[in-house]
Amino acid sequence: MATGMVLMMTPALGFFYGGMVREKNTLNALMMSFVALGFVGLAWALIGYSLAFGDSTGVVGGTEHLLLRGVGLEPRGTIPLLLFMAYQGTFAIITAAIISGAIVERMRFGPYLAFITIWSVVVYAPIAHSVWGGGWLARFGALDFAGGTVVHVNAATAALVVALTVGPRRDFGRMALVPQSVPLTLLGAGVLWFGWFGFNGGSAFGANASAVLATVNTMFAPAGTLVAWTVLDMMRTGKVTAVGSATAIVVGLVAITPAAGFVGPVSAIIVGVVAALPSYYALLFRARTNVDDSLDVVAAHGVGGVTGALLTGVLAQKIWNGASDGAAFGNITQLWPQFAAVVTTILYSAGATFVILKIIALVSPLRASQREEGVGLDVTQHGEEAYSSGEGAILMRVERGKESI
Repeated sequence: MATGMVLMMTPALGFFYGGMVREKNTLNALMMSFVALGFVGLAWALIGYSLAFGDSTGVVGGTEHLLLRGVGLEPRGTIPLLLFMAYQGTFAIITAAIISGAIVERMRFGPYLAFITIWSVVVYAPIAHSVWGGGWLARFGALDFAGGTVVHVNAATAALVVALTVGPRRDFGRMALVPQSVPLTLLGAGVLWFGWFGFNGGSAFGANASAVLATVNTMFAPAGTLVAWTVLDMMRTGKVTAVGSATAIVVGLVAITPAAGFVGPVSAIIVGVVAALPSYYALLFRARTNVDDSLDVVAAHGVGGVTGALLTGVLAQKIWNGASDGAAFGNITQLWPQFAAVVTTILYSAGATFVILKIIALVSPLRASQREEGVGLDVTQHGEEAYSSGEGAILMRVERGKESI
């Protein structure tokens, strides 16, 4: 059930992103998530799983499970190894898809496919190994229950690098880039919240006490973020925006992800409330810069992930997790592995992402042409439209008319 729920989060992410782009790019935003199901999914099964969870104490796993060799129905802890592989694959898929939120409306689809496929093997798998596969961060004592650093900090770092490399949209800073369907974004946020119960609760690998704790925390941490975000909106503008509320839900979910099985419910609410502050103001700050992180992946997933990872080192309690207390309960040393996990994830993800992009750019341009961007990526990259009266088709007909003249 958890595997299916997390898999569903990737289409939900597509709708969350798709509602916030312009009409002429709706399908492209959706497709950037949907195709990850195939390309990243197969890359994980054939290569990535072995590099993440193969036997090794180094920076990357072994090769004994390439092409799923030796992955059968034998138990891995409380579940069959085959199911463990599939469940972990859903994490790899959505991590790659998260990146798309920073480069919607301007990156060519072919290079994007190549990027997320290679990135999932070269970047995601080694980081997953370091934290969850017995690598050095696990041995150092880093706590990451369901992916605060492995998924969210990792994806947000890559998203920032891709956004800076590809450059801003041509209309960025010149005109209002208004979301085409806020209800679609709210729907995506709601389905993401539902799927997140599999994301966090499933990371206990059983219907057990740890799963109960993670599930309850997944319910109440985003509630705390939503309340705090609403208060911030009311204090700043006197209005509560729907897009802000949807973003708040995601920030709360991101922040509780690393802590879900390590903190008590009241601490989870504290995580949710506290996470609203840096993410809210990071979003406002980004809007004043020239960085076109289109859908604020860094503010939501990056800042939220860092906040959650560090607060795990503060609020973790041994009575809940059986592993380690945090700084608030007498073990200040837990902050160091949390900090190390965040910093090393950022450094490796940023460097490797930049190299991958530069290699792909040698083969094919990353950026859509000015004409393609103007017409919209739905028509130019997919030959379809989300809506039959879409502006992309009108612009294309105008372009064809000019060519015939």
